[in-house]
Amino acid sequence: MKPTQASHAQASHAQASHAQANEASQANEATAQANGGPRVVAIGGGHGLASTLRAARSYAGELTAIVSVADDGGSSGRLRQGLGIPAPGDLRKCLVALADPGSLWARTFEHRFEAGELEGHAVGNLIIAGLAEQSGDFTQALHQASQLLGVSARVLPATSEPVVLCAEVAGEAVVGQVNVAAARDAISSVCLVPSDPAVPEEVIAAVEEADQVVIGPGSLFTSVLAACAVPTLREALQRRTGGRVYVCNLRPQLPETAGFSAADHLRALAAHRVPVDVMLVDVGALTARDHCLQDHCLEDQYLEGVKVVTAAVGRADLSAHDPERLASALTALAAPELDRSGGIG
Repeated sequence: MKPTQASHAQASHAQASHAQANEASQANEATAQANGGPRVVAIGGGHGLASTLRAARSYAGELTAIVSVADDGGSSGRLRQGLGIPAPGDLRKCLVALADPGSLWARTFEHRFEAGELEGHAVGNLIIAGLAEQSGDFTQALHQASQLLGVSARVLPATSEPVVLCAEVAGEAVVGQVNVAAARDAISSVCLVPSDPAVPEEVIAAVEEADQVVIGPGSLFTSVLAACAVPTLREALQRRTGGRVYVCNLRPQLPETAGFSAADHLRALAAHRVPVDVMLVDVGALTARDHCLQDHCLEDQYLEGVKVVTAAVGRADLSAHDPERLASALTALAAPELDRSGGIG
């Protein structure tokens, strides 16, 4: 076979495999909705939240993403500064994660311009910004973007207005998500400016009505806590009596969580008054400091007063969470006997 023919054959095989995976994903999602699966809310930002959404769409009857909008770098930073809108980048990633993987719209939303005045901008960010200007409502713009992508789940901003992430690092104030993420010293705490930003009503209702709230994975301080530290959202989490699952990262995010153990993640959440009932940890991500935890354990084991479940939820190389494995673990945790364990907060 000639090289060009081989290339075409490989491309055709890849497209066929992609189509089969897409069909399977759609079938699982349709089955979950038809069978009245649990109402699931996922909170966070970035690629970590996108991983949770890919997992949750396979078992959730209703799915809502609540997304941090504190990003001030790249295309998002330019748009929020120039137009005064919440950062659209992480919202775009979530919309694409929930769209059919092979759709032209999904690929277009992720396309970035490489030259000219639009260099660095993602098409999806520009579309969200344009819809926001046309509708006059940022949350409504996301609904319209969902329709373009054929997404049935809801994607909501954690706040209705732009916010600035601030942190205390080695006794000094650091301002802006990009600067906080790059801080070399240990982060003591994070907060938002304004301190009590407006939150869409749909966000609070979703948290209160959900059967399961999944927090993370993702950058602990600059994505997870950037969303959960919103006072109104945090208070809604505190009013719950169960079903709050924290998905721990597979590896430290340098320098943000260098040297962190699973217990350190829980301590950071508790310090910011973010309550969780269960922490899900990949067995391969356990550090020497987590020696008290057992591999593949669904029995009662606790850290910082929080039930800990260990399971293989990452890819073999721990580069990212595996959607099918994560979905399996989260489905089990949606059962009442596993997610009503008390917690911190």
